[in-house]
Amino acid sequence: MTTGENHIGIKRSAKGGKTYTTFNPKLNIENEQIFTEASSEEINQAAELAAEAFKSFSKKSGLEKANFLRAIADEIIAMGDDLIAMYQSETGLPEGRAKGERGRTIGQLSSFATMLEEGSWVAATIDTADLDRKPIPKQDIRKMLVPLGPVVVFGASNFPFAYSTAGGDTASALAAGCPVICKSHPMHAGTGEMVSDAIIRAAQKTNMPNGVFSNLNSSGIEVGIELVTHPDVKAVGFTGSIQGGRALYNIAAQRDEPIPVFAEMGSVNPVVLLPKAIQNRGEALAKTYAGSITLGSGQFCTNPGLILGIKSDSLTDFISTLSEEIVKLEPSCMLHPNIIGNYEKNKQIAIQQEGLTVNADFQDSVAVNYARQAIVTVNGLTFLNNTTLHQEVFGPFSMLVVCKDANELKLVISHLEGQLTGTILGEEKELQEFPELIAALQSRVGRIIFNGVPTGVEVCPAMLHGGPYPASTDSRFTAVGVHAVNRWVRPFSFQSWPNKLLPKELTDENPLGIIRLVNGKNSKDKI
Repeated sequence: MTTGENHIGIKRSAKGGKTYTTFNPKLNIENEQIFTEASSEEINQAAELAAEAFKSFSKKSGLEKANFLRAIADEIIAMGDDLIAMYQSETGLPEGRAKGERGRTIGQLSSFATMLEEGSWVAATIDTADLDRKPIPKQDIRKMLVPLGPVVVFGASNFPFAYSTAGGDTASALAAGCPVICKSHPMHAGTGEMVSDAIIRAAQKTNMPNGVFSNLNSSGIEVGIELVTHPDVKAVGFTGSIQGGRALYNIAAQRDEPIPVFAEMGSVNPVVLLPKAIQNRGEALAKTYAGSITLGSGQFCTNPGLILGIKSDSLTDFISTLSEEIVKLEPSCMLHPNIIGNYEKNKQIAIQQEGLTVNADFQDSVAVNYARQAIVTVNGLTFLNNTTLHQEVFGPFSMLVVCKDANELKLVISHLEGQLTGTILGEEKELQEFPELIAALQSRVGRIIFNGVPTGVEVCPAMLHGGPYPASTDSRFTAVGVHAVNRWVRPFSFQSWPNKLLPKELTDENPLGIIRLVNGKNSKDKI
């Protein structure tokens, strides 16, 4: 089912001299397929082909692009169990997780297709002329969103479907009218190749231009750097570490023509325990959070890695119950030896910090590449004075910060780095007792949750998956939901332009029947 070659549009290519394999962490063996890393020549071919494809793809109608996205979904489903088996062989994740993530990916493609079919996403804005206005006549001005150009998408290690080859970045960029070059993640190159096959078949079946999608293999950083610096590339989507995302951001900013890098990076997703909730529901909350911390071996960007509370007997009981419950759960396989290696290293760095107490650390023997979960505690002052304790430990690990009072808790929250999510566990009346604390948390996160767990990101228009730096490089945008399309477009205005030469979205007749802002009022009417 796989060849190990690169996709340069519809063409297969393997001109590079560097090869690598993927790894099955469950069996602790290398997979057989050999992949060939893209050469500089192939990178240049893919970028130039994408730039050429942009000329026609950017003009495709919403209905044409919607048909393309739905065809991608159909082709992915048609691969059936072969694709699921490939996913499992490269991740060690169970069949249920693979099928669930595939379903999420299909849902994302479908939601963008529905958005395109309706059409109002382009934010058409029309201010008609008033040539009799004094002292200066008013000109006719019309504005809408237009695509940026070719987009490079970096596949994510922890979501081979939903945040990789045909994931949210790719789906939203294609919806915007931008060709995509995917830099396949080396940990799941086989899955990436199979999904790329599906995208390219869909492109051919729906008459999309050659070069609307390419997939390049890469085992290191060189291919990514060449792509980000290529003059035909106009934007970048990335999901991964702070180190990797910031490096790409800096490279893109140093180009002769700087381009945006939309990177979703690290997050410890603080959870704030309010006193009455922990007093009334401490045991149940502890059991819930033991499951959330270890879900998927903690390999989610929304994993609750930091829990904050005010010193009390109830908080002591919560810590005790959480520590007891978390070691009852069976450890699970992490995605790759490198990932579990980093987990163990970063866990030890945290544990060795002065003033930290280990409350739970799974001690029984585990299979190779299975992660031992851990719970640690520290007081508020020590946490404030040691920023090493603020860093994400990617895996089934969570730190509890015990603050002496509400003021110290607010101070801890205020000094946190930017996060994807923040959670308040409390009684509804308690929210009115801690307005400054909640305001402090809101200023540090992209999404605030009440009485839930941060793990799980609903794909819907209201979802904000992003946050203040370093959770993401631009907190104004989301990586999930249909509004993710806004990363790949720019506003463009036509002044005094002949009506018959305007895009359909802006003509007087409004043939698409979309909602437009006309002279300050939303309307579907003709002008």
